[in-house]
Amino acid sequence: MHRSHTCGELRIENVGQEVNLAGWVQRTRDMGGMTFVDLRDRYGITQLSFSIDENEKLCSKARKLGREFVVKATGKVVERESKNPKLETGDVEILVTSLKVFSPSEVPPFTIEDETDGGEELRMRYRYLDLRRKPLLKNLKLRHQLALETRKFLDQNEFMEIETPYLIKSTPEGARDFVVPSRMHGGEFYALPQSPQTFKQLLMIGGYDRYFQIVRCFRDEDLRADRQPEFTQIDCEMAFVEQEDVLQTFEGLMKHFFKEIKGVDLPEFPRMTYADAMARFGSDKPDTRFGMEFVELNDTVQKKGFKVFDDAELVVGVCAEGAAGWSRKQLDALTDFVRRPQVGAQGLIYCKHNEDGTFKSSVDKFFDQNQLNSWASKFDSKPGDLMLVLAGPTNKVRKQLNELRLYVGGELGLRNPDEYSPLWVVDFPLFEQDEETGDFHAMHHPFTSPKADQMGFLESSPGSVNANAYDMVINGVELGGGSIRIHDEELQKQMFRILGFSDEEAKAQFGFLMGAFKYGAPPHGGIAFGFDRIAALFGGTDSIRDYIAFPKNNAGRDLMIDSPSEISDEQLKELHLQVKSES
Repeated sequence: MHRSHTCGELRIENVGQEVNLAGWVQRTRDMGGMTFVDLRDRYGITQLSFSIDENEKLCSKARKLGREFVVKATGKVVERESKNPKLETGDVEILVTSLKVFSPSEVPPFTIEDETDGGEELRMRYRYLDLRRKPLLKNLKLRHQLALETRKFLDQNEFMEIETPYLIKSTPEGARDFVVPSRMHGGEFYALPQSPQTFKQLLMIGGYDRYFQIVRCFRDEDLRADRQPEFTQIDCEMAFVEQEDVLQTFEGLMKHFFKEIKGVDLPEFPRMTYADAMARFGSDKPDTRFGMEFVELNDTVQKKGFKVFDDAELVVGVCAEGAAGWSRKQLDALTDFVRRPQVGAQGLIYCKHNEDGTFKSSVDKFFDQNQLNSWASKFDSKPGDLMLVLAGPTNKVRKQLNELRLYVGGELGLRNPDEYSPLWVVDFPLFEQDEETGDFHAMHHPFTSPKADQMGFLESSPGSVNANAYDMVINGVELGGGSIRIHDEELQKQMFRILGFSDEEAKAQFGFLMGAFKYGAPPHGGIAFGFDRIAALFGGTDSIRDYIAFPKNNAGRDLMIDSPSEISDEQLKELHLQVKSES
């Protein structure tokens, strides 16, 4: 063994021992008669000391060490004269008697420190160096802990971990598939799975009544901070269950995570319908750590001669407690925020509830003090509060106000990262309808069961039918979603017809699943959690990239290995694909 101990292991009780350490040089300090080297591995840092009086040649060798050299040091553990309370090994150092350089290093393109001088793109290009930094190590260790606790909890609850294929058939699940050309079957393609959905349903039909998998999934979709083209799910399915069984089981999983990893006892998860979530917060994943619930104002502010309100389908606002003192500059910043293309509002109306009980609004020309007082009654505002109002088409304005609510909540310090507010959002619509074509699309996926008491409306009024579906939300982050599945062939055929599949198309795409229904399918349901999102939530950040060892950037590229890339004409020919034209 090149090392007898790690660089984070030695303590005062090890004084006098002969040890071997190996790792990377963090920094060197030449003090004239003494040279000190901080040696680092993933466990910590230990100081090495070299004395010119003891061994001039060895001390000279140590002075030539550069950052990130990989070395082995042999020596005796001694107590440090100048101790470092910031290091767990800070009471001791190694008096080095032998030094071996395994590998020199060029000067790194950025400093390998907790606070680095490297930008994100540079660090992703040299990801193997970025991984040496303690924040990345901490994140990946957290991810490892979450995986261990997942397996522990689900194993204790009789779940079996079963792998499903990566090379599957392309199916319309919502996002675009990544496809893989087949060399052996010219002109035919595999698809990488967006999820193991149909396979886990087949496992239920196969009798494996509790399945899970920590599984890689692939979706060719637009990227953002909480999305990657390849990502990891905790994928689960249960047979002979109803919705409540699933919710209780996986509420238990999340409570287990928080207890074991954070030492936090989560409260019971309240239930909120999709309709309530949209009306009260404008989001199907509301952040319920703070109030500022939506207040609808149509009956109070319309037909008063203010065209913006009079022409709007919905006038709705929030009350920011204690924000009436915000300056004009701060209010202009709010207006600029809602006008950003990502939000898309035309403007913002505000009304200050002054400390003396009077009101000052951006629409004083249209509303007198008595009318503004009626606003205050609707908002239940107090002197010192600020009312913020948007108007427009219902769905759009709710989404816009949701963005504003989250922004203002952040500005007021209401989104405490150390506070956790979980809930289940239930009773989603079964279908979404395209405004232009009128076509129906499955809000989750086509295997989701309608609510049992609404089956009779599938043909006559499909847009009114709710799904037996549910999402787990914590602090405004959708961590997972699932549903009770269809297990009846005729109902599944009916769903496909509503979604615009001909019988032939449904059979071609999903005949294997409907064929399996003929041989005894149990009632079943499940859920899939975004494992990367859970890691980011536990780590207290929004981006999932720092919890993935080798992530892609916002353009879906791996800057380190320069992927995706072109392939040779010879490979194209083997895959029966068109050869690049010569230029």
